[in-house]
Amino acid sequence: MSSVGQGDLLLLLHAHLPYVRHPENPYHLEENWLYEAITATYLPLLSELQPLSESSSRPRMTISLSPTLCSMLRDKLLCERYAAYLERLLRLGEQELARAKGSEDLTELVRFYLARFTDLRSSWYAKGGDVVGAFGALQESGVLEIITTCATHAYLPVVREPSARRAQLLIAVRNYRECFGRYPKGVWLPECGYTDGIDQLLSELDLRYFFLDAHGLTYARPRPPLGLHAPIFTGAGVAAFGRDLLSSKQVWSQTEGYPADEMYREFYRDIGFDRPLSEIAPFIHPDGIRVYTGYKYHRVTGPRVDLQDKAPYDPRAARERALTHAKDFVAKRQAQVAWLAQRMDRRPVVVSPYDAELFGHWWFEGPVFLGEVLRLLDQSESPVQLQTASGYLQENPVNAVCDPAPSSWGEGGYSAVWLDHSNDWIYRHVHHAEKRLHELVEKHRGSLHLESDVPSVLFRALAQAGRELLLAQSSDWAFIMKTGTAVAYAEMRVRTHLHRFTRLATEIETESIDEAFLSDCENKDNLFSNLDPKLF
Repeated sequence: MSSVGQGDLLLLLHAHLPYVRHPENPYHLEENWLYEAITATYLPLLSELQPLSESSSRPRMTISLSPTLCSMLRDKLLCERYAAYLERLLRLGEQELARAKGSEDLTELVRFYLARFTDLRSSWYAKGGDVVGAFGALQESGVLEIITTCATHAYLPVVREPSARRAQLLIAVRNYRECFGRYPKGVWLPECGYTDGIDQLLSELDLRYFFLDAHGLTYARPRPPLGLHAPIFTGAGVAAFGRDLLSSKQVWSQTEGYPADEMYREFYRDIGFDRPLSEIAPFIHPDGIRVYTGYKYHRVTGPRVDLQDKAPYDPRAARERALTHAKDFVAKRQAQVAWLAQRMDRRPVVVSPYDAELFGHWWFEGPVFLGEVLRLLDQSESPVQLQTASGYLQENPVNAVCDPAPSSWGEGGYSAVWLDHSNDWIYRHVHHAEKRLHELVEKHRGSLHLESDVPSVLFRALAQAGRELLLAQSSDWAFIMKTGTAVAYAEMRVRTHLHRFTRLATEIETESIDEAFLSDCENKDNLFSNLDPKLF
């Protein structure tokens, strides 16, 4: 048996957003998803992590940055629009400060937000607007291990064509190398979606590990002898780590998790919906569509309290609660590891993966919580040590060989979210496009070579058809349709990409490529600029 109280915590944040870029519109509602995430999650996380890189010790945490997110964060147009977004936030704050005159408590809260947004703007410009580079620097300093995920976050179990499945991963690997100058060690399978054969593909691409939801590992064949808290090797030699349910519940649960605490900021109460339209109009959608502004003056208060009856928010009290919850989280991991260590012949590893956007965007105090957890565990005497998957495998190179169970995370745990009556219409069209693109590439493979620095029109058209297919495959659209949040937009995106793909494919087949249409598609859907269509 291992030493009592000795074990590892593998913290993983999955940072991903669907590719949303609309140069055809001066203001596009869904682009705010990116701007809100930069402001509430990515910059605050960097602020918590960067001081740790300057200390003598090296906290070890994993983050997956999706290729679509990296592409947006590096896009010149979106960066310019984000800078304008920050300026609007500050102008709104000045207006709110004038309106709060006479109310000491509200004035103090508005000043809190103004100071916060001013600091975030300074941080943005200090980094040259390069959020991806800032995360990369933390990897170089040893604070982070950055991994990748599929090119456009496709749910792999429903990608039918082998070439299309491989392209999702290979394009992601190439994008990672462009962003970080090294090869990724591991991968986050979108939605933890696994089915037989994916491990072989990962092995061929030299991706050493991936993550499963708990039942994907515990129901492996044969059953893993060490249960959930040690990885397994698949038959292809790739390591699979399983998500710990207990630590996940303490953070994720809407009713029992930390973010539900009454002292934390209420996400859904925002002045973008509270203020009269005449006051808020310059800071929301030009058509008068109300949006979240980030100026939120109320706290959770209680699970049964009506949104309009929420109590005032106190940032200092909320911060103290986050620090208290961080201590509680660490204490519970110590107790959990102590129990596990008595029953295992090695150090148990508790794998705790979360969506990065939970920290800051949904749970405003989340980055403070996470930073404190890292600081508490970054102590040599702590019985729980921070770990990465590659570090664990280096220390534990021998593991049981099992076949993981086909599985996903999300409701039901077996693809139900992404194969539902609300979204299953997508796949017959996407599958047809996968096969059609593969056949077109095979037909023209001999012509797909660069004789000069300027690619041929055929090369460009096939590459753009590939981009449209990749974007149609994104799991985000099916998820949105299932959850009913922005269904019209998700359906529009799938139909638009499939329409563009079909027209490009038809023009390639008939040797009548419309260069104006092709250029328009390249301008709008411009990710993966060096995409090689031969990958399909």
